[in-house]
Amino acid sequence: MVPRLKQKYKEQVSSLLMKEFELTNPMAVPKIEKIVINMGLGRDFITSNNAKILDIAADELAVITGQKPVITRAKKSIAAFKLRQNMTIGAMVTLRNDRMYEFLDRLISVVLPRVRDFRGVSPKSFDGRGNYTLGLRDQLIFPEIDFAKVDKTRGMNVCIVTTAKTDEQARALLRHFGMPFRVN
Repeated sequence: MVPRLKQKYKEQVSSLLMKEFELTNPMAVPKIEKIVINMGLGRDFITSNNAKILDIAADELAVITGQKPVITRAKKSIAAFKLRQNMTIGAMVTLRNDRMYEFLDRLISVVLPRVRDFRGVSPKSFDGRGNYTLGLRDQLIFPEIDFAKVDKTRGMNVCIVTTAKTDEQARALLRHFGMPFRVN
């Protein structure tokens, strides 16, 4: 079964973007390339270095995304944070193809409306190359997470990587998908 947003992109969004940006080549139309979800464990984990915390965070990320996360390690030592090279500091998942569209669909239609006092996501979180980064404060907004089993709330970054050349093209792409941008 084809994901809902993938079908919407093929049938509606790509033609709307071609008209909006006056593109003649259909290969030049911006599209979503991948979604990277990163969950850092923070200072408490680094000081305690408890492997159980890492396992719990990785399991939660696997439940949210439907894919096993990769454990991330520190690239270099930072003495002020008591961080040594190759210490585990978090977990990360890269979603592509159908899983990516399914996750984005759930994020837009189910998860973001569950955020307390939600007024929309920032339209300024683009990096200048057409990629959008969204920070979430806790994992409890995902319906897959069992509230009773959570020991501590952990935030995560969701980075949506697009093939758009400019931020304006990427903003239009996400807006056509239904991303609720805040009106300033």
